[in-house]
Amino acid sequence: MAVLDANMTAQLQQLLGNLREPIVLRASLDDSDKSKQTEELLKEIEALHDKVSYERSDDNERRPSFEIARAGTDVGVHFAGLPMGHEFTSLVLALLQVGGHPVKVSDEQAQQIRDIEGTFYFETYMSLTCQNCPDVVQALNAMSVLNPNIHHIAIEGGAFQDEIEARDIKAVPTVYLNGEVFGQGRMTVEDFISKLDTGADAKAAAKLSEKEPFGVLVIGGGPAGVAAAIYTARKGIRTGLVAERIGGQVLDTNAIENFISMPYTEGPKLAAALEAHLHEYEIDVMKAQKVASITDEDGLKKVVTETGAALRAKQVILATGARWRRMGVPGEEEYRNKGVTFCPHCDGPLFKGKSVAVIGGGNSGVEAAIDLAGVVGHVTVVEFLDTMRADDVLQRKLKSLPNVDIILSAATSEVVGDGKGVTGLTYTDRETNESKSIDVEGVFVQIGLLPNTEFLDGVVDLNERKEIVISDRGATSDPAIFAAGDVTTEPYKQIVVAEGSGATAALGAFDASIRG
Repeated sequence: MAVLDANMTAQLQQLLGNLREPIVLRASLDDSDKSKQTEELLKEIEALHDKVSYERSDDNERRPSFEIARAGTDVGVHFAGLPMGHEFTSLVLALLQVGGHPVKVSDEQAQQIRDIEGTFYFETYMSLTCQNCPDVVQALNAMSVLNPNIHHIAIEGGAFQDEIEARDIKAVPTVYLNGEVFGQGRMTVEDFISKLDTGADAKAAAKLSEKEPFGVLVIGGGPAGVAAAIYTARKGIRTGLVAERIGGQVLDTNAIENFISMPYTEGPKLAAALEAHLHEYEIDVMKAQKVASITDEDGLKKVVTETGAALRAKQVILATGARWRRMGVPGEEEYRNKGVTFCPHCDGPLFKGKSVAVIGGGNSGVEAAIDLAGVVGHVTVVEFLDTMRADDVLQRKLKSLPNVDIILSAATSEVVGDGKGVTGLTYTDRETNESKSIDVEGVFVQIGLLPNTEFLDGVVDLNERKEIVISDRGATSDPAIFAAGDVTTEPYKQIVVAEGSGATAALGAFDASIRG
């Protein structure tokens, strides 16, 4: 049975027309069904272009696994398992890049990667449902194509459960370098360069500090920040955007069904569309930068990043978004990524057949519990209030599932573990004040958001929830600073609302500038 459907086959065949160099698919297989599927996939790819050949080498102990190699060179990338689902794009990009299609990084970044000295063996453990994993896999694959001394294999955790257990991996992506844990969570090419080239941050900061002042500098790369930057650029204002990543929380969102005009999309796809739209305008986009402070200097706003870069602008639009709220109980930090996690789509497959808890009975918590129920052995939803706040349609679906329990009026008091991972959860029954416990191996925290405003104390007025107080035009207490999106007092934290908020802040800033 074919692994690729007709649509995927047609798309891949068209893309393989970009190959410039012959590539060899070298497989290491055994008699398992996964190996049979892997061989079928590789043979299907081979049949699509005469620059692609397949051979069986069986030289890798991980089976099934395969290398995509540029014929006659040391250039290649490796996959262990079947890279479908969210990782199919990683497979396609690897085929093209090993085949000589240009890697999509700046010339400066490409040279930085080529100049990295030393030999590096990276292993990335990922799941096919993880939306953060492709960024990491694709970044390391690209780097290994540009620098043959950088080696990378992407390992599908579901196919190598013994390694997941042996290395006690409870969150993906988890990256190992030369056998030691290197990092977890979403990482970009910029992040890897920064860690491998110790002078990269200082060089990047110096270059950023040389930039001329902006008319408007947008801080944040989510829907609000992107919308604000596009609107100011369309007004002819010299616009810069500085952010840790483009997409913000959208990158961590799975299904999106309420973005008007688009019945269904997924977070990474929408984030990619946001970034593509940004580049339609003359916007100076500065990624992998987190802002540390904003001060006044010579009639301008001076924005300093954590790497030491100093940017200047006449006006600033704050769109720094929010992050997942923590429980603040003993054991939470100790067992973070060792059973405590915030991404059910990413890490759910690592708890296959196990018991887990979901903290929170709002829409996010119930949606997480529904998704997890199809993967794990048992789900317990723990809600602080005496009723769940999720939409009725979600609650009905949740209650229809046979492997889900719901505990109401429960104040989580501790995450319990054995030093290696989570073993349980204790909570206080708020009606009886009795302490109770449940045995779980995973805790998925879904209790809302905290605004990213730590660097703004004394810069603009914040409310009691540390949100930026704004007017109906996005204005803050500082006449030169506007704000938009989830970081503000805007009550509805929705993608479509954030985009409108970004546009409002941009127009508010423009109106203020012309009124002088």
